[in-house]
Amino acid sequence: MSVTGGPGDSVHPTPDPLHSTDPLHQGGTLPPTETRSLGDIIGDITAGLSNLIKQEMELARTEIKQEVSTLGKGAGLLGGAGVAGHLMLLFLSLAVVYLLDNWMPTELAALIVAVVWGVAAAVLGARGRKEIKEADPQLPKTQQTLKEDVQWAKAQKS
Repeated sequence: MSVTGGPGDSVHPTPDPLHSTDPLHQGGTLPPTETRSLGDIIGDITAGLSNLIKQEMELARTEIKQEVSTLGKGAGLLGGAGVAGHLMLLFLSLAVVYLLDNWMPTELAALIVAVVWGVAAAVLGARGRKEIKEADPQLPKTQQTLKEDVQWAKAQKS
């Protein structure tokens, strides 16, 4: 390499083809590349694909666990809404029975309890429906990495 520039200039190395160790700059050719047998190449590709498949399975397993957890929460909340709705019907039924049988304040208390359970059922049902709608069973990360893997495999084929 030679250096150009004067006393106040910054020093910038420039390639010198006469003293270069790069075979292309010396007028030669590149050293011969290592040759590998077809068995070695296929073995490397097989090992790479095996590792890739294991990683994809682990990613899918992780995503499925997350989605099942979200669906479980939604199902639990809907179950709670079902119980609350059942209790609402029970207390409404008691209120109607007391209203028809007895015109005392007892039925008003039963009606108030039934309305409270109705509100609880509505809140739990809406929240459970929201949780289920937010679940994404498409496994977007797994789909994306599978697409990348297909592109990689096509590149290895060429």
